Amino acid sequence: MSTDLTTRWLGLELECPLVVGAGPLSKDPKLLGEAVSAGAGAVVMYSLFEEQITAEQMAAHRFIDARVDTSAEAHSFMPDSDVFSMDAGPYLRQLERIRERVKVPVVASLNGTTPGGWTNYAKQLEGAGASALELNLYEVVTSPDESGEAVEKRQLEVVSAVVKSIDIPVAVKISPFYASVPAFVRRLELAGARGVTLFNRFYQPDIDLENLDVDRTLHLSTPTELPLRLHALALLSPNTGLSLACTGGVHTGLGAAKAILSGAHAVQLTSALLAKGPRHIGVVREELLHWLEEKGYESSAEARGILDFSSAPDSHAWERVNYARMLDGWTLD
Repeated sequence: MSTDLTTRWLGLELECPLVVGAGPLSKDPKLLGEAVSAGAGAVVMYSLFEEQITAEQMAAHRFIDARVDTSAEAHSFMPDSDVFSMDAGPYLRQLERIRERVKVPVVASLNGTTPGGWTNYAKQLEGAGASALELNLYEVVTSPDESGEAVEKRQLEVVSAVVKSIDIPVAVKISPFYASVPAFVRRLELAGARGVTLFNRFYQPDIDLENLDVDRTLHLSTPTELPLRLHALALLSPNTGLSLACTGGVHTGLGAAKAILSGAHAVQLTSALLAKGPRHIGVVREELLHWLEEKGYESSAEARGILDFSSAPDSHAWERVNYARMLDGWTLD
């Protein structure tokens, strides 16, 4: 009998723990359909960024100021609706198109900048049929006057406000850059979140030495990024009741297996699908399934968390003491 891959994530029943992560793939419902046909258990849409909507609204105002005659005859002028979206309309329509195309849970992704913006758009996404909402806490603090405590307080207030404003489950996508990820995750749970996604990838700019400018080239993830996620999953798994999702660094079924063994309920793939196509998720699924069957697991749920902090044969491997052992084990050729 084949191994059962079903999992429960954010209160949603998934036929497979492999999920299409937030990214450009969700801008094409046809490609998403291919990923689902190949075995994806759910899809997370690309992020709706509040500041992008605000920027388009400001651009529209500038457009009007530049083009509109101030005479009485021009008072009714407005630019063509195809030029500026002005609101979340295009994202909501894309969400509806995706829901019509696939028969798996569709999770909306929201990156807001103000408490009012977060809750307003969250309500709209729920109304458009999102199965759940992933709050993307992508924030780059540039002021030396703002402390880490102040940043966390603001983020927790946002999460709490959004959770109270909608009925669908809320997951929070965080970065690894907290002094204590376990403590912050516990506070997220108290704020009403149903899950956390580990971790957000910060697209850090480089320097173009030739043109003396900032280079914004996008680099896809690699498997070398996975251990950071595994470590956080292993520490959180026995200490939280939240659903845990791994994102970043999973490119193969074996990588997905590592995430599940560390405690992940769901494993999101983005870069691997952008590099190899949406049907690559089927390859990852088969490799994961083969590994589970080879090891004798009847379900992926049975394997989940068996190497987390409380279950690993040597839990000290997840602690600081392992740092010295790893350094001692290094030898030069």
